[in-house]
Amino acid sequence: MAFVTFAILFFLFTVISSFFLFKSAAESGRINLPLPPGTLGWPYIGETFQLYSQNPSVFFTSKVKKYGSIFKTHILGCRCVMVSSPAAAKLVLVTKSHLFKPTFPASKERMIGKQAIFFHQGDYHFKLRRLVLRAFTPESIKHMVSDIESIAVDALKSWENRLINTFQEMKIFTFNVALLSILGKDEVVNREDLKRCYYILEKGYNSMPINLPGTLFHKSMKARKELAQILAKILSGRREMNKDQHNDLLASFMEDKEGLTDEQIADNMIGVIFAARDTTASVLTWIIKYLAENPTVLQSVTEEQEAIKTLSWADTKKMPITSRVIQETLRVASILSFTFREAVQDVEFEGYLIPKGWKVLPLFRNIHHSADNFPDPEKFDPSRFQVAPKANTFMPFGSGIHSCPGNELAKLEILVLLHHLTTKYRWSVVGPQTEIQYAPFALPQNGLPIKLSLK
Repeated sequence: MAFVTFAILFFLFTVISSFFLFKSAAESGRINLPLPPGTLGWPYIGETFQLYSQNPSVFFTSKVKKYGSIFKTHILGCRCVMVSSPAAAKLVLVTKSHLFKPTFPASKERMIGKQAIFFHQGDYHFKLRRLVLRAFTPESIKHMVSDIESIAVDALKSWENRLINTFQEMKIFTFNVALLSILGKDEVVNREDLKRCYYILEKGYNSMPINLPGTLFHKSMKARKELAQILAKILSGRREMNKDQHNDLLASFMEDKEGLTDEQIADNMIGVIFAARDTTASVLTWIIKYLAENPTVLQSVTEEQEAIKTLSWADTKKMPITSRVIQETLRVASILSFTFREAVQDVEFEGYLIPKGWKVLPLFRNIHHSADNFPDPEKFDPSRFQVAPKANTFMPFGSGIHSCPGNELAKLEILVLLHHLTTKYRWSVVGPQTEIQYAPFALPQNGLPIKLSLK
């Protein structure tokens, strides 16, 4: 009861504080320009419920129709400006990226670790990005094909002849691939302990950062501490052996000349797991749904994959039909509806003021679903990618210096799993699939239950 009372008082304090902070900022008149059009909704709550209780396309489309390609709103306790044109997205993410820093909810920053690549700009971010890219270049990951194959084959075999939640099973698959890319063969020894701790940790990513016993955040932070201890043990063991024997991400982080501390390495290892897991699992889930709903496309993919007898790195570069299916899934599903940036100073944009401290959200989903960019945008049509899309209209991995550095690995693991899935198995979706759930990624209803069997 005491905790409930405290939570209520904390919420009321936050609402009242948010209201007066906004009022103060609005009255300060920093630049004699109007704010973008739009509404802010209720104090603190804003329009969060309207966004997350429905298909996000409905929320975005209604706002754009009413206010245009730039508008203000208030979600997740933050005053925001949303932009939905390719030119605006390019300005925020590329041209003027130095004016808009990456930002995440406080709970997520503390759980992943403040030294992780996502939360930084400048020289430190540049160094981390270089280290991650070095471990995830095509040259670095092409030797992983057979190991990813083993993970994929084992996963598919475990799904045979039973009803599965596709998204949950894909999360296990992508988690195991993420560990492989970070730790190499060392991951097998520590996989179960890392999985146990991380699964507890992730449940609190979007919780209120109240570190009191009994709260979700507190449980997650305890798991985060244990996870850091396991990673410290792995680091210690790696130092006792010849580091030259490894060419995984951990080896890239551990190079002496880079001078990263154990805390920085641990934060970034957790960060890579976070980035590599749910998003790729979501894409795979949608691909399976779209293939089941489009038998002609499935047949084309299957024939392309059956022409490959022994999968190699070179073969993954000769899958144009399958690759277009992945691209179209990324576009239609738009796993990341938007990304968060924060204005580091007052910014003038298209005659409006974006105040310092306000969040700026390029709307990937809106850009991907615009008929100006993609004719008949709601239709699943992989053939549209036979022609390259117009510049800045297709950004499934973001854009600019903060774009996803692991996109090549994500594509590789998707191609490997689809190869074995389409050549060896058939599947059927169980139950209606007319609804979409958001938690926080867009997902098919109930995680897409399917039954899988050998051909």
